[in-house]
Order: sequence, then C-alpha cells, then structure tokens
Amino acid sequence: MLTYSAIAKIADPDAADRLALACEGLEPEPTGVGTFEIEDGSGLWEVAAYFVEPPDLAALALLAKIHGARDFIISEVPDQDWVAKVRRDLAPVEAGRFFVYGSHDADKLPEGRIGLLIDAAMAFGTGHHGTTLGCLRALDRLIDEGFVAQNTADIGCGTAVLGMAAARVYPNPVLASDIDAVAVEVAETNVRLNGLEGRVICLEAAGFDSDALHAAAPFDLVFANILKGPLVALAPDMAAHLAPGGFAILSGILNEQAEAVIEVYARHGFNLVEHQSIVDWSTLTLRRM
Repeated sequence: MLTYSAIAKIADPDAADRLALACEGLEPEPTGVGTFEIEDGSGLWEVAAYFVEPPDLAALALLAKIHGARDFIISEVPDQDWVAKVRRDLAPVEAGRFFVYGSHDADKLPEGRIGLLIDAAMAFGTGHHGTTLGCLRALDRLIDEGFVAQNTADIGCGTAVLGMAAARVYPNPVLASDIDAVAVEVAETNVRLNGLEGRVICLEAAGFDSDALHAAAPFDLVFANILKGPLVALAPDMAAHLAPGGFAILSGILNEQAEAVIEVYARHGFNLVEHQSIVDWSTLTLRRM
C-alpha cells in the first residue's frame, strides 16, 4: 500500500504552525501533520502532511499561497516499518570508552567498553548523528582528564543517551529533561532497558524550567544537544544553573553557527575549552568562569 507525503517550506515558524493546523482540516484528512526546522542554516521550516489517499492538490496549493509557503511537493511513500529498517541499517557507534548499540547488535558489545542500548525510536539521539557522537566524545575526553561530575543534567535529552553515559561513569543520579512528552517516554524506556532506574531521572521541561532542576542546581556538568536558537536563549539560565568551574557540553550547532554561540556564552561567563566538528556539526565544551 502507498501513502502520500505533502511537504512545503516556509520561513516563519508561526506561519508554519498555522499552515500545519490548516492542513489538519483537509479532505481527505491527513494521518499526521508536523512542522520541522530544516537544519541547514537556511532558517526555513518544513510543514509535512501524510495521507493514505491521494491529497487534494488544489486545496494544498491554496493553503500554501494563503500562508506564504512554497508549493507543496507531493510524493508517494512505500508503506514499510521505518523503525525496523533503521534498526537494520544502524551499526554500533564507538565514542571512546562508550559503545552505543541496538538490541539487534547486543552480541557485538566489546569487553571493557561501556555499553548504551539505544534502539531506533521517535526521539532524537541514537548516537549516529554527529551532534550526539560529538557530545559522547567530549564527555570521554573530560573523563580522561580526570573530571568527576557530582551533579549532571541532560537538557533536551531525546533518548537520554548522554544522561545515561554520565550515569554509567559518575556516582550521582542524573536529571534528564525534554520539552517533548514522547521523548520523555522514550527516555524512560531506555533508562529501564539499560538498568538505570533511579540513576537517570527523566522529566518534562522546557530548558531549566522545572522545580526539580532548580532544586538540584548548581550542576557541574550540563549537556544541551538541541539547536542554535534554543542554545542561545538558554545561555542566561545555563550560567545561573552551572557552578563556577563546571562544564557545559553543547551541540546541535552547524559549523557556521558555532562562533555565534561561543560569543553569546562568553558574554555569560563561559570560556571555550574545545570545539570539535563532525561533518557539518559542531560540539562545544565550555567552562563557566
């Protein structure tokens, strides 16, 4: 069976939300509608709608015009189990002492490595993306340098792979938060699969906006693998919640965006310790003065 995707690009995120809402009223009705920031530095957003019947092309064209979007591109999508396909295609990831693998590769965990079981799911962060890999490598280097975190937070945790990595090597529980309820559910599942109940506490929060995070601060290690815009907005709260001498590992940053993020955090009392690039993506290790 075929399904159909209709995807349009638009510059204004608020207009993208309005267009997505309008798409939900189409006939035939879409099975799902979402908005996504395109992570290529263009500043554009995608509005994507999915249908089990051919969509109304005229109605889509009209909606795009009304909301100032580019024309919808319609594609036929073969019906398949995408999560199962991703599981087959994803090889284990090695990041220093850490080994991130899916359940289908459990027999490949090398002796002496720290295994992190992460199956393909709806939440971001399997370890294969350059941002997650960069954060794991940054943590691995801090460990090699003798840094021992006593109080860690993983902000925008996705699958909680970073929080779980810290919980594997450091003595105290880690707080892992995400703004998305689905991501929190996925994170909680991964925590159980890795036997880390009570070691990684998952919660739903936007940034540091949580009583639990406020109460636990100041942290001496914070991961924030999100995107440039939210990272810049987070800088004052990061300074307020990170102890002097503490480290922030930031990613979700395109290489050309890195200097702007470094400058913003410098104004809030952070020094750059390391800037690593993996393909198009940068990971920054910063230390609060």
